[in-house]
Amino acid sequence: MPLKIWNSMMTTHSPVTAALPANPNKALWEKGDFTRIAACMRESGEELIASLEVTPGMEILDLGCGDGTTALPAARLGANVLGVDIAANLVAAGNARAGQAGLHNLRFQEGDASCLGDVADESVDLVVSIFGAMFAPKPLDVAREMVRVVRPGGRIVMGNWIPRDPTLVAQILRISAAYTPPPPEGFVSPVTWGVEATVRERFEAAGIRPDDISCKPAPYYFRHPGPPVEMLGLFRDYYGPTMNAFEAASRAGNADALQAELAALFESQNKGGADDTVIAATYLRVIVTKA
Repeated sequence: MPLKIWNSMMTTHSPVTAALPANPNKALWEKGDFTRIAACMRESGEELIASLEVTPGMEILDLGCGDGTTALPAARLGANVLGVDIAANLVAAGNARAGQAGLHNLRFQEGDASCLGDVADESVDLVVSIFGAMFAPKPLDVAREMVRVVRPGGRIVMGNWIPRDPTLVAQILRISAAYTPPPPEGFVSPVTWGVEATVRERFEAAGIRPDDISCKPAPYYFRHPGPPVEMLGLFRDYYGPTMNAFEAASRAGNADALQAELAALFESQNKGGADDTVIAATYLRVIVTKA
């Protein structure tokens, strides 16, 4: 890893992992194995990065990076990339993927999107967070932290699932929520990041001018070389929110009903064949430019 990225992006504080605030999402995302879901998302991740005009030497922070669905393509284009995720297992998986790919300009470490204490002010050209930072608690803090670390003229690019959207992931989250206990008092739904007015409010509160915020829906494709029910099995067994839903449904004797409802969703949205799953999920693509 070139020294430039670590000298410019990191402060002299202790490592992020030493002082993480309590975050209930840590247990959620470490519970399953999101790498199994991410395998269905690689192609769209590469396409998204290709659209962002990433250039060699660019300093990129991938926030809520998982095991590198967008971080690896950015590093392959020559950017210096730091991936930060709340889940230790995904950080380990990302570092393993970077090592296997020989990407010395890419590193993953544990951290919280709402408290990036070790990332220096105005040290990043681009923050990417695709279905990552939206799940962090304290969304106003998340917006402030992303704005803080971006240099003037730099960008923040988020991908956020949209509430009540009829496509796959929003419906998975909606169906799963119906089978799980209500969230604790004060809980802010992650999909509020998929509401343009809310996104604008959060970034304007962090000092961004209204004209420097752009939001538009875009498709993200999930691909699996097998039937839809097989891809559903990956979500049931490895995706934290659906795992929790199935556990709660099993306790209530409703697991079969949950399975049937999700199976119907996956089948109806599949645009591939009987043994080839291709499902589009609509998300809100947010681009913020820091003046």
